[in-house]
Amino acid sequence: MSRNDKQILERRLARDIRTMLDASADAVPADIAERLSAARRMAVARKKAEAPVRVPQLAAAGVPSLYNLEDTDHDRPAHGAGSWLRRLALVWLLIALVAGLSGIYEWQKQKRVEELADVDAAMLLDDLPPTAYADQGFHVYLKRGQ
Repeated sequence: MSRNDKQILERRLARDIRTMLDASADAVPADIAERLSAARRMAVARKKAEAPVRVPQLAAAGVPSLYNLEDTDHDRPAHGAGSWLRRLALVWLLIALVAGLSGIYEWQKQKRVEELADVDAAMLLDDLPPTAYADQGFHVYLKRGQ
């Protein structure tokens, strides 16, 4: 029996069970139906009250997990001492990121300046005058010579 056939059989079974429950629900006396409805409302309300709302947050290296599902402390207020520590850690993380990116930018800029200085020094120390490098015919001559 293929997986598709099993799914079809499960759907048929679910439909049959739903049909039987619907038919038997009409036969339940009104007072029992009202008690069942009240019990269902209470159970749904209790379940909603038990389920905490989880909001994903950024995690930083060296900072305890901000989204830990296993370690939930319901007695601690949401804006306690840990809240400002998390914000402080996030601020320091952003400062480090900005400092790192600006450092990389300055390093790349300095590297480019050094490369241009090397080219300028090579041109000035060469036997050819700098105007030779600007001549298109000279570039063609260099390409053919190689």
